[in-house]
Amino acid sequence: MESSYETLIFEEVDGVAWIRMHRPEDLNALNLPMAKELCRVAAHCTVEKEIRAVVLTGTDRAFCAGGDVKDMAEELETSGRPDLFLRDLAMYLHAFVAEVCRMPKPVIAAVNGIAAGAGFSMSLACDLGLASDQARFVMAYTNIGLVPVGSSTYTLRRLVGPGNAMEIVYLNKPIGAREALDLGLVNRVIPADRFEKEVSAVARKLADGPTRTYGRAKALVRAGLSETLESQMESERQGIALSSLQPEFREGVTAFVEKRKANFRSVS
Repeated sequence: MESSYETLIFEEVDGVAWIRMHRPEDLNALNLPMAKELCRVAAHCTVEKEIRAVVLTGTDRAFCAGGDVKDMAEELETSGRPDLFLRDLAMYLHAFVAEVCRMPKPVIAAVNGIAAGAGFSMSLACDLGLASDQARFVMAYTNIGLVPVGSSTYTLRRLVGPGNAMEIVYLNKPIGAREALDLGLVNRVIPADRFEKEVSAVARKLADGPTRTYGRAKALVRAGLSETLESQMESERQGIALSSLQPEFREGVTAFVEKRKANFRSVS
């Protein structure tokens, strides 16, 4: 299934939703229409039962080059109130990030090229990061006198530690794909000529998995960032008990006993 958007290319293929940011003439920079459309498409992915995994990527040579600085400059000159524009842009960006983080399905950031500013932030918010060996990351916000948004001040320090996070924010040194892997910013680096094929394989594997179980596991991992050891273990205890009552558990156990591959799509 394909749907029409102004700034995105969206398609659903065999249980996988592909969200492609598509403003190639501006390196897929985030403007207000794109931010609003990202919110709309993310909500669709959350509620659409046929969607079992989501891929966020860009078209052409960029993932997303950050907020559209030309729009910011225009607001500065025409209205003199860039703060109102940036409040709106951040509001929609944050709504999208929150939807991604709360979505009870796996979300992959397939970073095909430059991920700067808001693009970097969005990639960090996803559950898995798969980077082309041509990908580059740069925080970029402070280069134009802005603080980071898009949850990056929350996620970045948890991934790389406060010292590395401050260096990335202050110095804005471009981070190549291999360095991003070493820092823990992505899970895997893939040669550019095999990138989409391998991303598709990972997404299909996730789509064939126990989607509802993934959703509960995702919620536990996300909650574990702020819980105490005891409260997190109690959430795990409650979660595993609940999982054992679901059809996915019955199918998984039955398949194991029968020495066959579990067919989770048949029960979820």
